[in-house]
Order: sequence, then C-alpha cells, then structure tokens
Amino acid sequence: MLLAAHEIATALDGSSPSSFSDRICFDADLLDHHGHSDWSTSNTSNRAVAIVYPHTTEDVSLIARICYAHAVPMVPYGAGSSVEGNFSQPHSGICIDFSRMDRVLALHADDMDVVVQPGVNWMDLNREISTTHGLFFPMDPSPTATFGGMVSTNCSGTNAMRYGTMKDWVLNLTVVLPDGQIIKTRRGRPRKSSAGYNLTSLFVGSEGTLGIVTEITLKLAPVPADTSVAVVSFPSIAAAARTASALMRCGMQGLAALEIMDEVQMGMLNRYGSEAVRKRVWDEKPTLFLKFSGTTEGIRQDIAHVEKVIDQSGEEAAVKFHFAATKQEENDLWAARKEALFTMVSTRPAGTVLWSTDVAVPLSRLAEIINISKKECSALGIFATVIGHVGDGNFHVAMMYDPNDAKMKAEVGKVVHNMMHRALEMEGTVSGEHAIGTGKKECLVDELGLETIGLMQTFKRAVDPKWIMNPGKVFDMPEDIQRQG
Repeated sequence: MLLAAHEIATALDGSSPSSFSDRICFDADLLDHHGHSDWSTSNTSNRAVAIVYPHTTEDVSLIARICYAHAVPMVPYGAGSSVEGNFSQPHSGICIDFSRMDRVLALHADDMDVVVQPGVNWMDLNREISTTHGLFFPMDPSPTATFGGMVSTNCSGTNAMRYGTMKDWVLNLTVVLPDGQIIKTRRGRPRKSSAGYNLTSLFVGSEGTLGIVTEITLKLAPVPADTSVAVVSFPSIAAAARTASALMRCGMQGLAALEIMDEVQMGMLNRYGSEAVRKRVWDEKPTLFLKFSGTTEGIRQDIAHVEKVIDQSGEEAAVKFHFAATKQEENDLWAARKEALFTMVSTRPAGTVLWSTDVAVPLSRLAEIINISKKECSALGIFATVIGHVGDGNFHVAMMYDPNDAKMKAEVGKVVHNMMHRALEMEGTVSGEHAIGTGKKECLVDELGLETIGLMQTFKRAVDPKWIMNPGKVFDMPEDIQRQG
C-alpha cells in the first residue's frame, strides 16, 4: 500500500518524494479524520495509509491504475457526512479525497442541466445559479454534502416528497473503473433515453463499490415562484404521524416537504438551537414542519387546506399552528429542522457515541412504526429521539449511549435491529436514504435475500475482480478474495 502511495505521489507531482505534501498526505490526524465519523457508530478501527488529492478525471484514472496493479483498496471521500460507515476503511488502502475537484464544468441554463465535479457542494451550486438563472438543484441533504457522496448514497433529504431522490436527477456520469478505464454512462445530455442498459442508475447508490464518479451531469429545476413554511405541534408522536399521513393523502400539489421532530428534538431547539432558531420559544411537543412552494395564492390556499385537514382529522387537538409571516421567519423556522443532526453531535456528552439510522415504510404503516420505535427507544433511559421525512415514509432514530457499557450497547443494538425487522415486515426498507455502508450489511441480506445479493456480487466481480473499490461496503468481501490477500 505504501509503495502504491509513493508511486501515485511521484506520478501526480512528476517529482521527488520531498514535494509530496501538496498531492498526498500521511498525517496521522488527517488519516483518522478521514476514517472516522462522529455522526454514527458505523466506524472501523483500520485507517488508510495515505490520502491523495486528485484534480481531474485523468488524475483519478492514474491513481486507479496504480492501485489496481498493486491490488490496493481505494476509498472515495467526499464531505464525510454519511452515517453508515460509507467512507470507513476496514481493509485500509488509499483514501481519495475529492475536495479539490470542486468545479462547475458547464451550465446549460436553457436545457436546465449542469455538469459538476464530485467535490462541488450542493448549496454552493444553488447560491451560484438560483439568482442569476432562476434554477436550483432540489435535493436537500446535509448542508455539508457534496455531489460525489450524494450520488454514491442516492441521497434525498427534506425535498424528496416532491422532487424524488438523487437517482431521478442524474443524467449521466463519468466514472473511473477499478483498472483506471474511463467511461461515460451516457454520451449526451438527454432527459430521457432507452438506449441500452441504464448504467447511470447502476452507479447511483453503489457507494463507490463499482467505480469512482468524477463528473456528474444533473437536471435542474426552476426556482418556485414563492415558498412558505408552517409548523404544528401535537400532544403525541402518534397523533403527529397519523396527521402527516392524512395530509399526504389529501393531494395538495404545493406541499413540498413534510417533516417530523419529536418532543426531545424540540426541547433541544430551545436550549441549544442557533440564535435565529431561539428567537421563539418552541412547544416541546411532537411537531410537524411543512414546506410549501408554488404561487403565493396557491400557498395561501394550501395552508388553509392543511388547517382544515387537521381540524377534521379526528386527532387530539393540535397545540398550536403557526405559519411564517415573513421570509426571515420562514428561514428561521426551517433552520430549526435543518440544524437537528448538528445540534445533537455538538451537544453529545463526553464519552458517548451517537447511533443514527433510518428506515422507510409505506405511508399507511408510518404512524405505527414511529410510535412503536419511539416507545422502545424511550424505554432505554438514554437520550433517544425520532426525526424524519414523514412525507415519503422515511424517518430516523438517534440514540446516545456509552459504548463501554456492554449491556446498554446490546440493548441499543436490539432496538435498532427491531426497527429494521419491523420495517421489513411492513414491506419497507432498512435504508431510506443513508445507503448500506458497513452499518446495515446484515439487514440488507434480510431485505433482499441471498439470491439478489448474489447477483449484486456478480456485477461487482465483473467490474472489480480484485475487489478493491471501497471494499467491505454493501456486502462483505468473499472469502476467496480475502484469501488472495
């Protein structure tokens, strides 16, 4: 591995090892940062031997050719905000950091598409194009997320209810295969195609296990004419979840996002939220956050419709319904939802770890699974909270616990496993938007079955016969590959 790292550095710099610092890093602290996540417990003890920083697709191809020659694992690294160990390095290897591949390569405003490198941050792109071109990219994951990781995990976020997930917005990809070969999944930029296998969708969500994405062509959407946000709190998590299902079934076109935060999260807003969020005193009750987009008049009608649905839902009376009166208040209300994970991480007590995971189920079972999961989490006597994108049946559970307490660790694991098993019984999925990584491999077998996993491994072997592309993610490395070293 070290031999490959030095060959890569020499090839990228074209000079002696003394000048490696710009393109390759061996620093122990940076290696640890690139191999460990504070967002979750899906970490491994191994670290890469080096971090390399490509600038172009050709750089990545060069890195891959050298790693392939030495059978050295390659682990792509974006923003480091994934939560299932997607960028961990269980088999060590070379970490490929895409922070310097952060350029917008082409914007076709008339066609409403854009070509970006994997290190581009989605919020930076939207700031650049929304005011000048009236366009935006509608996925809404972590504010730190970059497009390489977003493609890798088939991310979504709060806007998925209206706009779908990442796979719905990728037109084509430039991919470096494990042996260094460069391919494009589509040669053009058509919004639709039925020519050949859908290789674009094969790579979206593959977590870097089939190849390394170096360029991404994305569809864009027009910025809505107007937006607004409303919040409504309930006396119980079950009442809030059932109301969310009722709102989904009423068919409002302008309801763009529907989120839920439980009473634990709402209490954290009052104590630890940003200055903007703490302008108001939040009801420490289970709360729905609603985002509307469309025309100003259409939004006004939708808000009135929401109030009517809640009044007629037969649920316990809502504690309070509030909608934003100004754009500043709209931003402040929605910031409360977007800050949730960062607030949990920043306030995590010393010596504890955060276990954050998600599932998704059909809408008709959402209230039931949230209510049961909430009760099981709360019974542990530790920090436990429910938050999620209930508009598309996806919710998250987060728990903080002492990893040195073997009994508590086992109890937390049991609650998580119960939630996964329950989601599958309800014809749901063990991962709505976080992908599989190292954290959900066992659950993926439960969901798909050995036959389907076997077919996926057949694709993997065909493209990556040495099993060096982000190994240990999605499914385990086969024993025959491990025996080969």
